[in-house]
Amino acid sequence: MPQSRQGSVHRPVTIYDIAKQASVSPSTVSRALHKPGRINIETEERIRKVADELGYRINPLARSLLTGRTSTIALLVSDVTNPVFFDLIRGASKVLRETGRTLVLAESQDNPDNELDNAERLVPAVDGILLVSSRMTDDQIAQLAQRRALVVVHRQVPGVPSLTADLTEGVAAAVQHLADLGHAHVLYLAGPGTSWANARRWELIDEACGRSGITVERTEEAFRPTVDGGRTAAEHVLDAGATAVVAFNDLMAIGVVQVCRERGISVPEQLSIIGFDDIFGADFVQPALTTIATPMDQVGELGARMLLARASGDEADEPTIASTLIVRASTAPPRAQG
Repeated sequence: MPQSRQGSVHRPVTIYDIAKQASVSPSTVSRALHKPGRINIETEERIRKVADELGYRINPLARSLLTGRTSTIALLVSDVTNPVFFDLIRGASKVLRETGRTLVLAESQDNPDNELDNAERLVPAVDGILLVSSRMTDDQIAQLAQRRALVVVHRQVPGVPSLTADLTEGVAAAVQHLADLGHAHVLYLAGPGTSWANARRWELIDEACGRSGITVERTEEAFRPTVDGGRTAAEHVLDAGATAVVAFNDLMAIGVVQVCRERGISVPEQLSIIGFDDIFGADFVQPALTTIATPMDQVGELGARMLLARASGDEADEPTIASTLIVRASTAPPRAQG
């Protein structure tokens, strides 16, 4: 029976302790624990049993020196305070936990220089990077993908595995919803100028409004994808004369709602507002926000699985994730003028 380790509880168990207890060499213990299948199965099982009894835990740094893998995946997001990422992070974390990986979370604060610096620091320390809502250039992302397994989420980069939601159905439903309510003039509230998603959302809205015969324009200025960004943009919204606004995301839409309430402008009677993402809290706003939703937990799970496949040298499928319109209280027929 293994001897008690009383008196040495403050010192971590090593392969030398296991070797002594199992009456084998340290190199045999190392092969049994780090390279299974290399020694006699009975000996390997005996070593693993002793290791469990002694409370041995594999040192991930030591293991990485042997295998070249850290079992660590980085998730780099543009803004960790944005609720849109909460479910995405949880979905990715679930997959990585199930597969024995560790998740490292980093953010760029919507700054492409910060993002590149963080990515450069992460490359030598992780097995792969899940790059979410990146603000870097296509060339910078492509160069990173040549050095480390990488999957881009909410963006498409030529030659790099990408995971984006298909917003076509959700946007078409949103525009049709506004048309059915009687809106004839819509304003798109633009998000960050460096955002691929911003350009794609505008493109789809413009096309859908054209099919429905709705006049549509976008703000010339790009705004931060935050509540404060929405509040700043509210001046442009109120001057545009549109009866409905589609904001780049829910946070900006909430900022517009706040300013309207402060100024006595009724939402949705005087201005209908639609957001994107269906973030946590979108239904807490007064009025509750109509929004184009994407299942972000599913995005996180699929993105993590794509990245693990790439890190293992396999081809990663690029699945399609559909969007849907969730109608709440922030949209209504426009109030008759005069």
